Amino acid sequence: MENFTDICGVIKKYKDMAILSMFYGLVISMFYGDNKQHKLPHIHAQYQNSEAIFSIPDGKMIEGSLPIKKVKLVQAWIVLHEEDLMSNWEFATSERNIFKIEPLR
Repeated sequence: MENFTDICGVIKKYKDMAILSMFYGLVISMFYGDNKQHKLPHIHAQYQNSEAIFSIPDGKMIEGSLPIKKVKLVQAWIVLHEEDLMSNWEFATSERNIFKIEPLR
């Protein structure tokens, strides 16, 4: 089972992960209550068999690896959606539903 989105774009929690966006083969997600391990706002990005963790708001890759072109796409997306990401981080760390974010186009 996965998350599902209602008609308002709210991501309903299933297990502990929510997919925020998908673009250019990347899947961007955030985990509920995920402020214990890294202690800073961050997202998870997956591409094929690779995964990396990026901090919000600076877009620095703090763990993992992705092809350099994909790193640049994720970092650009973070810059464009910093406010939405920080809002979702606050919601996720307080176990509230988070919202989908527009993909990079």
